Amino acid sequence: MFRVWIKRRRELKRRAESGTAALEFGLTVPFLLLFLMAVVELGFAMYETMQVYNSVEAGVLYASKYGFDSAGISAAVVYATGTQGLTASPVPAQFCGCPQTGGVSAVSCGATCADGSAPGQYARIHAALPRQTVLPYFNLPLPATLTAQAITRLN
Repeated sequence: MFRVWIKRRRELKRRAESGTAALEFGLTVPFLLLFLMAVVELGFAMYETMQVYNSVEAGVLYASKYGFDSAGISAAVVYATGTQGLTASPVPAQFCGCPQTGGVSAVSCGATCADGSAPGQYARIHAALPRQTVLPYFNLPLPATLTAQAITRLN
């Protein structure tokens, strides 16, 4: 009698646990999908950010090789990566500047730098890419503009 009771108890316990795995799976799948969408969105954003930086680098290389040519630098920035919607805005600008520890400070071309040297010719190159989300999340306004900037010495 005791064995029958133990056997019956085991069967009831098995039946009570039969849907547990399906229930746990059903509860965790939405969280896993949300996590996967966030990872995909982050991956696309990082890829597009790298494309913006690479396009600015192409503009810097063009300016270093051919000198300051606003149209040529802009074309190098826009067509370097083949990314749709990429712009060279604001347009490349040429200025005189003096190198400092924190970057380049713009000065007038006839002035002298703090160390007594003549200012150098520099070009400031920008790139911008409007960013849209891969999937619209609950109608939240998430578009942003990815930007990059570089300054290079021309002479």
